[in-house]
Amino acid sequence: MSKALVVYGSTTGNTESVADNIENVLKKGGWSVDVMDAADVSVDGMADGYDVVFLGSSTWGDDSIELQDDFVPIFDDLDKAGLKDRKVAVFGCGDSSYEFFCGAVDAIEEKSGKLGAILLGESLKIDGDPDMGDVTTWTEAVMAQA
Repeated sequence: MSKALVVYGSTTGNTESVADNIENVLKKGGWSVDVMDAADVSVDGMADGYDVVFLGSSTWGDDSIELQDDFVPIFDDLDKAGLKDRKVAVFGCGDSSYEFFCGAVDAIEEKSGKLGAILLGESLKIDGDPDMGDVTTWTEAVMAQA
């Protein structure tokens, strides 16, 4: 049985809803899943014991990329998470009217790659309210690559 960790940072609840949907899809596929709010995560060795780590953050900011507040400490210390050679998938919610639509997703994906993570597929970028059908399709594609 594959084991996944889903860590999300959510302010409005959209990214949390996506994380919950990812959990449901994984469990239906027979996976063991732990879902954690970024505010409750210790970064040191965070990825240990997991086959796949899903990282999700909403994006804020007009003038620069701003990760969701609770996700910032994870991003800052991501080098301590143990992502080298670990499969990682990145998702997040944003607003396409901002200059850096889902920029947090790009930043997390880039940093994870530089740390030696194996990035699974394209990241999931959601504009506004999530369409759970899209989330399900994306999660199933990630599962197929894992």
